[in-house]
Amino acid sequence: MNDARRPGDPGPYSRPLLLLLATIAGVSVANIYYNQPLLDRFRESFPVSASWVGAVPAATQLGYAAGMFFLAPLGDRFNRKKLILLQTAGLALALTAAAGAPSLAILAATSLAIGVLSTIAQQAVPFAAELAPPAQRGHAVGTVMSGLLLGILLARTAAGFIAQYFGWRAVFGASVGALAILALVVIARLPNSRPTSTLPYGKLLGSMWHLALELRDLRDASITGAALFAAFSAFWSVLTLLLAGAPFHLGPQAAGLFGIVGAAGALAAPIAGRFSDKRGPYAVITLSIGLVALAFVIFAFSSTRIAGLVLGVIVLDIGVQAAQISNQSRIYALRPEARSRVNTVFMVCYFIGGATGSAVGAYAWRTFGWLGVCAAGVLFACLAAARHLSAPAAAGAPH
Repeated sequence: MNDARRPGDPGPYSRPLLLLLATIAGVSVANIYYNQPLLDRFRESFPVSASWVGAVPAATQLGYAAGMFFLAPLGDRFNRKKLILLQTAGLALALTAAAGAPSLAILAATSLAIGVLSTIAQQAVPFAAELAPPAQRGHAVGTVMSGLLLGILLARTAAGFIAQYFGWRAVFGASVGALAILALVVIARLPNSRPTSTLPYGKLLGSMWHLALELRDLRDASITGAALFAAFSAFWSVLTLLLAGAPFHLGPQAAGLFGIVGAAGALAAPIAGRFSDKRGPYAVITLSIGLVALAFVIFAFSSTRIAGLVLGVIVLDIGVQAAQISNQSRIYALRPEARSRVNTVFMVCYFIGGATGSAVGAYAWRTFGWLGVCAAGVLFACLAAARHLSAPAAAGAPH
């Protein structure tokens, strides 16, 4: 492999390398979702703070947004391989601290650190866009995003299974082992990248503000993506609480198994990428918003029906994943020399949306019950539609 690539050079583009980047994305991003099926166990472990268990996933997603802003832009400035290895080491330390957390407050604090350092995934996705020829960029991003999305969804399954038999602290310990194996593979197989920017760190961060102001498509994609991910997070943050109560009385393993159902939707990622390459992303995003709204209508009629929840999960995950692939394919074409920074603007907004959705979902659950959560999901989808439909249909060019 040619490790020294110049900007614009497709470099060592190959399916094995895309699969490695997909694995990096999936294994790292999974860490911000392990806590969602564990909320009932956190409540049992910390009964004094039980009403605030929703702070754990919210802190993790806020940490991810912070990590995106302060760490992810460094991919334009430094060798991405070294950044991935450094963040992997820090993430392993944060997970070790979470495994031993003696209180909910400390668990939330360590979850914030886990979120910051799990942004390893956001080095992998723009790396794929850099390596791919322009005509295959959507497919490359879709392939790596399939790994990321499978990591998101199967994280809940793995966490639920481990917690059911070994306790919730073992979930974080198992992740440390997975990261150690991943680091060895990265050292052996991942090529080096050549920086595309020489800006000092402060100016590198400041340039993102100018990119957001200059690029209408970036603003549209960021706001639409944030609203859809808010809907997604509102559902997943409270699903374990719904299943723990009547009439289900199911533990974290059952909640985690819904991740397998949702993983079927990850198959939509490469398909959405190819369709976006051929037809443009606007139509895919429009359809995706409709699917997210439909999912919450299904959920509203399924508070006591597993089959309805399963159907809704499939529709929700396909909608959110297809929209994200199309949005990212759209923004990576805007500034090839600043892909990490463009991706940072998008993903910071995306995970602020996720943290908002988790907090709104927890509040709606406590105050209005399951129908309140469903109403919040529909509202977020409507916000996405309002922004998306106000944008030019011929999205993809700088504005």
